[in-house]
Amino acid sequence: MPQFASITRHGLVELVTHRILELPGRLVIAVDGADAAEPVPLADLVAAALRTTGRAAAVVALHDYVRPASLRMEYGRDDELSYRTAWFDYTALRREVVDALHDTARWLPALWNENTDRSARAAIRPAAPDTVVLIAGPMLLGRTLPFDLTLRLDMSEPALRRNTPPEHQWTIPALLHHHHENPDPPTLFIRWDHPHRPAVRTEPPR
Repeated sequence: MPQFASITRHGLVELVTHRILELPGRLVIAVDGADAAEPVPLADLVAAALRTTGRAAAVVALHDYVRPASLRMEYGRDDELSYRTAWFDYTALRREVVDALHDTARWLPALWNENTDRSARAAIRPAAPDTVVLIAGPMLLGRTLPFDLTLRLDMSEPALRRNTPPEHQWTIPALLHHHHENPDPPTLFIRWDHPHRPAVRTEPPR
């Protein structure tokens, strides 16, 4: 049975920062978590901690890599299969962030504005030799994206239902289905039912 150790939110940020600092070069880090887990604020904290060490760091929100509404909502606004397979542009994320950072030292922070349903018109950014980009959002694992380190903010179904707004409850079956079918082991597995009292799986790191 997996063992877990309680940790504070600050301690978790320190742990993740330390693990990243052990790795050289340009890195892409996944912070995989449902919207209810609020993965972007955690990624922001880690990026800020990295910058205090002199390491260049930035965050990409997966919701800035959605597909146009005509594709996302082709089968309705609350289609579970569409949320799993057509909502987010993981292919573009790999091309414009993951591969681009490693291959060209340039990356695109946002592709599509979900609110206006228009191009984000973001400028391509150059990357220093030690740049770290943290990508935060749902269902990142199981996409064959070659991340350098991965975090999974794991929430049980009851926790998802407690923390997901009523208008987004329809996404929960998609999240559960995806993670059941794609049990990729992350570098750091974090129980996140109570974000102010997380717990880290204490198995040896991959």
